[in-house]
Amino acid sequence: MTEAPETMTEKSLDHAAPKRSLAKRILPHPLLTVTLTIVWLLLVNEFSIGALVLGLILGLIVPIATAPFWPQRPSVRNPVAIVEYGAVVLWDIVLANIDVAKLILFKRNDELSPRFISIPLELTSPEAITVLAGTITMTPGTVSADVAADGRSLLVHCLHAPDGEAVVAEIKARYEGRLKEIFE
Repeated sequence: MTEAPETMTEKSLDHAAPKRSLAKRILPHPLLTVTLTIVWLLLVNEFSIGALVLGLILGLIVPIATAPFWPQRPSVRNPVAIVEYGAVVLWDIVLANIDVAKLILFKRNDELSPRFISIPLELTSPEAITVLAGTITMTPGTVSADVAADGRSLLVHCLHAPDGEAVVAEIKARYEGRLKEIFE
């Protein structure tokens, strides 16, 4: 009689495993699916049932098609911090647009201090480094130019950076610390 409960447990586990793998095959990257659907709705600039359905279809097909290229799904430790990070980035983009407009309108070229700055990274996750590089590039006045082969530093070009150390400190404080909370 002791064998019967074990057999039932094993059978119930056997049935649960295929459901998990089927769900993983249909929805390999749920966060990517949601992100793609939202981005699609923003691109079409309207909310309708048709746009939502097409966004969901794209959000399901793209992750399935690209799943072989993602052998390990990136882990997100703190999903709530993503919202905070997005708000900080949007605010910084608005401020940077104003700063760049002031530089272009009121400074002569010889008064600008463009330079390349190497930012040492504490991030180790490739996804976190990619998000950091993308964030820097999206912020007007800065462009990510290269990542070191070992992934330990990021080369950034700044339109106007009289103090390179201040730029490094700001990027590490505003972005890298938050990305460490999210990914590592």
